[in-house]
Amino acid sequence: MAVTERADGGGMLRPLADDGTPTGPAEPVADLAAAIAARERSDRPRWVWAATARLYPRLLASGVRVARCHDAELVETLLLGYAGRYGEPRSVPAAWARLRGEPVPEDAPPPGGTGAQPALFEESPPAGPCGEDDLDRLIAVHADQVRRLAAAGRLSLLAAAESAGALVAAEMTRDGLPWRVERHDALLTELLGSRPAAGLRPRRLQDLADQIGAAFGARQPVNPDSPGQLLKAFAAAGLPIPSTRAHVLKRIDHPAVPLLLEYKELARLHAAHGWAWLDTWVRDGRFRPEYVVGGVVSGRWATRGGGALQIPRVLRRAVVADPGWSLVVADAAQLEPRVLAALAGDHAFAAAAAQGDLYAALSEVFGGRDDARDKAKIALLSAMYGGGGGEAAALLAILRHRFPEALGHVEAAARDGEAGRLVRSALGRTCPPPSAAWRDLTATGADERAGSALRSRGRFTRNFVVQASAADWALVLLALLRGRLRELAAPDPARRPHLVFFQHDEVIVHTPGELAEDVAAAIGEAGAQAGRMVFGPTPVVFPLETAVVDCYADAK
Repeated sequence: MAVTERADGGGMLRPLADDGTPTGPAEPVADLAAAIAARERSDRPRWVWAATARLYPRLLASGVRVARCHDAELVETLLLGYAGRYGEPRSVPAAWARLRGEPVPEDAPPPGGTGAQPALFEESPPAGPCGEDDLDRLIAVHADQVRRLAAAGRLSLLAAAESAGALVAAEMTRDGLPWRVERHDALLTELLGSRPAAGLRPRRLQDLADQIGAAFGARQPVNPDSPGQLLKAFAAAGLPIPSTRAHVLKRIDHPAVPLLLEYKELARLHAAHGWAWLDTWVRDGRFRPEYVVGGVVSGRWATRGGGALQIPRVLRRAVVADPGWSLVVADAAQLEPRVLAALAGDHAFAAAAAQGDLYAALSEVFGGRDDARDKAKIALLSAMYGGGGGEAAALLAILRHRFPEALGHVEAAARDGEAGRLVRSALGRTCPPPSAAWRDLTATGADERAGSALRSRGRFTRNFVVQASAADWALVLLALLRGRLRELAAPDPARRPHLVFFQHDEVIVHTPGELAEDVAAAIGEAGAQAGRMVFGPTPVVFPLETAVVDCYADAK
């Protein structure tokens, strides 16, 4: 069912066949949310619209949720990438212009602007199509996408999962992650001191700043927020250093170092998740970030503001289920090495990945001593991320000898990258092509800059095939889990289990306590099914470590 909206809350609907051709006339409706709710109850169609991020929040605000959709913008992004045209405008008007050979307009800014919190709570006029001509354009673009997907292998599964992910993202923003303001405030006060006046440091930070200056014996205060002042102070103390990064500081012996490291950690907490963050991002006991589906080229998500994907461990104590509810927290153990095992079809490696702790299963390969598990981890990470210096080189040689198909898979991806070719995930997500500047630089391959550029792209494509395939698995997991949670929903909509957090390989479901074990089982089943759908028959298992807790901090 194709959908366009009007600024007055109305819109237009038109039924479509599987190939995208219309099967009935366009139907104008005065109340689009009500019309979609009625059709969802009777038919549960796949809704075809321009962008979930623009339309679906308005439906959610009206209490309407749908089971399936086709997000034309997200699918256009996948198809453009598949064709090596990464970064071209992806909107329906842009796709329509390409179909007709007309000048392609630039995409409009994303909904919600920069992601400032007020945009999440204020109604804004729709930015998408709003007339019959726009409905016709959407239908034509969708039909063209259906044809292109049919010629792109398994990309159609990824398109469906990406569109489902967009529904999940909007629903998670609407529902929010349970967040106790009073706990957050107490944690900040415990670590930093009481809330300071605007423009002033919290007491603990000021105390540390004073102690840092005293440690240098400086006549003038040393501002710990100024790398330039710190470099001068260390140089004056006979310790010239290239930067004030933590790994550099840890290599020198000076009384200011432990104070400075503590200051940096607390200052980062105050800046990124302090009282200003709390005022901006938490409303009515919920943290509601704006997720960006496919915001990273590998398919991982991003956020517009709020730092949802980087919640400090200490602040997890503020994430607490409602009374009578539980948090079911699940994360995939050693996901990327398992994805490599499934991708490569290396039978020996896959047999190891069929066990619980993959690194421990491989410890025998590295001598079986106390440090063998650590060596296995170093070797696998080096294989996937392109490390090869020092101890890693010898460990990689062992891994290559024992698991030639697995190492061969990522090394082939690296060679493709160095040759300027494209590589794809298990479901067809495609890496960006090299830039014109890269091609010019590497055309001769005669100097170190060219060699460095070649190696850098090889490392990128080596990791892309694994990380993007892991993102494929996680996205399919989300789509399957969302469907299973809908089946578990209680008769009372207010007591339905719902996803409230997703981060690469981790999900959190907020659920009535009596359904917690059912939710945990649903997560495990969805993970196993996602493995089969993405990678086909494989002995590799994708275990999800699941915990039922009241507080997020208790999950790990």
